[in-house]
Amino acid sequence: MIENKITANSKLITLNLSELIRESDFLELDIAPWLWQGLVLKETEYREALNGVNWSDFNAKHVLIRCSVDAIIPTWAYMLPSSKLSGIAKSVTYTTQDKVDENKALIVIHDLELSHFENKNVVVKGCSDLNLTPHVYVQLQLKLQSVVNRIMFGEPCSTVPIFKR
Repeated sequence: MIENKITANSKLITLNLSELIRESDFLELDIAPWLWQGLVLKETEYREALNGVNWSDFNAKHVLIRCSVDAIIPTWAYMLPSSKLSGIAKSVTYTTQDKVDENKALIVIHDLELSHFENKNVVVKGCSDLNLTPHVYVQLQLKLQSVVNRIMFGEPCSTVPIFKR
């Protein structure tokens, strides 16, 4: 087998948040189907619906609770499924429809195993098909900076230097 010594010995790692998110186990829990006439949450019916959910389907998954329709939802309505998922899901968070990608990215960053990046030069891939805000990239930079030699942003052929130890 021919070994590419440049790649094999390179300290350059490209970090693509889109790929990391796709590789993670995420499930979205949309409460919209349990709304009365698609507009209002009725407590009794909602509790009955939650009792009928097979919570084991969420085992070891990152769960994002949201409502996909514009409706009147009391705050406690998001807490109820969260209480059912406690001890089952890997993590549980609330999100809005426009923040799903951002929340997934923040969870991935939180879980990021830093030993893979120790003393390496990291290129954070700039182009993404996801809706990621600068907040996500700031959190990634803060997480990586403690262990890497360098952080660059962009593509390996054209990067902007961000941090150098």
